[in-house]
Amino acid sequence: MRAEDRRAAAAIVAALGGADNIRSVTHCATRLRFVLRDAGRVDQRTLDDDPAVLGAVPQYGDRYQVVIGAAVEDVYDAMMIIPGVSGEGTGRSDYDGRADYAGRADRSGRSVRADRPAQTNRSDISDAADADDTANTSDAADPSARSRLLTRGAVAETATRAVNWFFEYLSDSFRPIIGVLLGASIVIALVNMLIAVGVIPDDEASAGWVFVKTMWKGVFYFLPIIVAYNASKKLKVDPWLGSMIMAALMTPQFTGLMAAPTARCVMDPTLGTRSCTIDVFGLPMQLNDYSGNVFVPLIMVLALGATYHGLKAVLPRSVRIVFLPFLSMVLITPLTAFVLGPFGVWLSRGIGVSLAWQSTHAPVLFAIMLPLIYPFMVPIGLHWPLNALMIVNVQMLGYDFIQGPMAVWNFACFGSTAGVLFLAVREHDDAMRRTATGALLAGLLGGLTEPSLYGIHLRYRLIYRRMLAGCAVGGVTIALLGALFPATASDGTVVHGVIASSFAFTSLLTIPLFSRMGVYAASIAVAFVVPMILIIAMDYRPRHAGSEPCGDHADDTDHVDGRDKSGENHAGSQSAADRAIGENPNKSGENRPDAPAETDAGTTAVRSPIAGRTVPLERSGDPVFASRALGDGVGILPDERSGRTEVLAPVSGVVKTVAGTGHAFGIRTDDGVEVLIHIGIDTVRMEGEGFSMVVSKGEHVDAGDPLGTVDFAAIRHAGCDAMTMMTVTNTAKMTAVAPIVGVAVDAGDPVIAIER
Repeated sequence: MRAEDRRAAAAIVAALGGADNIRSVTHCATRLRFVLRDAGRVDQRTLDDDPAVLGAVPQYGDRYQVVIGAAVEDVYDAMMIIPGVSGEGTGRSDYDGRADYAGRADRSGRSVRADRPAQTNRSDISDAADADDTANTSDAADPSARSRLLTRGAVAETATRAVNWFFEYLSDSFRPIIGVLLGASIVIALVNMLIAVGVIPDDEASAGWVFVKTMWKGVFYFLPIIVAYNASKKLKVDPWLGSMIMAALMTPQFTGLMAAPTARCVMDPTLGTRSCTIDVFGLPMQLNDYSGNVFVPLIMVLALGATYHGLKAVLPRSVRIVFLPFLSMVLITPLTAFVLGPFGVWLSRGIGVSLAWQSTHAPVLFAIMLPLIYPFMVPIGLHWPLNALMIVNVQMLGYDFIQGPMAVWNFACFGSTAGVLFLAVREHDDAMRRTATGALLAGLLGGLTEPSLYGIHLRYRLIYRRMLAGCAVGGVTIALLGALFPATASDGTVVHGVIASSFAFTSLLTIPLFSRMGVYAASIAVAFVVPMILIIAMDYRPRHAGSEPCGDHADDTDHVDGRDKSGENHAGSQSAADRAIGENPNKSGENRPDAPAETDAGTTAVRSPIAGRTVPLERSGDPVFASRALGDGVGILPDERSGRTEVLAPVSGVVKTVAGTGHAFGIRTDDGVEVLIHIGIDTVRMEGEGFSMVVSKGEHVDAGDPLGTVDFAAIRHAGCDAMTMMTVTNTAKMTAVAPIVGVAVDAGDPVIAIER
């Protein structure tokens, strides 16, 4: 074990708040994935500055990801020998606690804001969090309206958490086998390359090549069993139990029922697959070939998890070891065979046929749109369902039509990294050169986008613009060439597009898997070159920031964990708002006034400081605010035409903190509500340009009084995001804080309802 791996592991654990703050840690191909006890203890700056860390990304709730790259397994192994760190952890499972779906309840039984998802991108295509869209902002002052808002907020919270949990369940079921899938795809690619150059006629030319075929065929044939194992582990169910239930439906005895004299079989003319029905104990059972199907084990394990934990709660401990697996098997195996299995096959076929119809009847639109939406799906995990569909397509159709357009996005991502690498070499930026080199090699040879995405692209927002240009041009190329030069599947089907003969990670090594190979190679080459040239010619960093990204190591979040840059802990002497924006450098040194006593009326609403449209914090684009580390609240997106705008006080109270650059204010109301207004994302880098202040620390303001002005045009010109975040930093002391999102507001309109 290398000393550098041990150092990196120890440094990461320390930056995450110590071993006692880590509930569990797992890893995928490039990332360490943590479940923490308190995400507020994370030292983001230390993680960002560590040379072994390509990126550190908060996820929803107390989940956190640290991108390492190719050395992730070595760093993980080094971390496992640190006292107090455990891979599985001792915390409750995601499945066990109903809080994962319903949030946490306070002592009175009311729902309180639970952990929220932290998205790295504002383009989350799921609208679950917009359940409050129809809310009228003027209702916030009415108690009954506030109650309705809080109820709708709880429903939206439940839906959002359920969706995020499902996608995490999906990704955790596949993540441990990424290496195996990657290895199998390279074996397939090498065999196809030998076929393409005429060395062998096909992959079953001799007994030796049949044996080679088993090396990758076994991975995909038994994939349902492997997925069931991983999914069961995710739900804290005996993984062998889930595996064996799935294996029962793949035994020769079960599949042999299709050949029974009493079996009634039909052929699907669209997919060319056979399905049979046979009576079992007088009940009709639909028989299917479940090899390669990943939808069925995912659905089966959800039912198994509910049954397993339900039985575990009622069975005496003395008999669990016998009756828990026994009852789970005798209940879930027939349920899967009669109901869940056929439903999973029907669902996968339905989605596959739907996408196949779009690919057949609108191939140009399909090939262009898929690369454009993929960059926004990957950071939030929405690409995993499509990965599952690719595997199902190969299993049912014999080919897949999604991987070709998807590869366009992959190579646009890699081309962007190549452009960054070129500039890093030219400018002798050793740190970025190392990061970009590792990310580019992982992409071109392994098809992995995470090192590029988390290590570089999401830190520099201009890269996404250059990369989307590559996605668009590459998508047009693969669409037009695919229409002119259609591919032919092994069964003779003509497909107007690029198809893959197997599931694979799209890298240089897997090019032989695709037909037409020339169309595919031309398309990914265009997608690679366009963003690379754009970045080399136009750079990827805001002009005002030199070699620093607008969002890199933003000073305005240095104090989130209560530590200043020297590492000293001053959390006891600073409010949450103080720690978020730092002390005003222009302060005169006077003592802060004591907090005023609560009034009888109390604060029931926080008003918008500017005009715009409200969005949930997870769509703000700022991971710190999205994680709710600074309290619950809203993001306010000003109109794109907005120029110099007056910023109004959202509540009445004392100005407790003012950023010296004028981009942030903290106000404490007379009844103790602390409100933070943060104008723009990472605008501290503008060093006050475009901002002016008309208040100073210690002043008392009334709601609607001007705090200062901001020139949103200057923010956009500097390459920063104009999104304005406003939070109640002491949310934990409130009974409930209900943001009003999805509505257009004027300055002074209520946007947050508060219940004390």
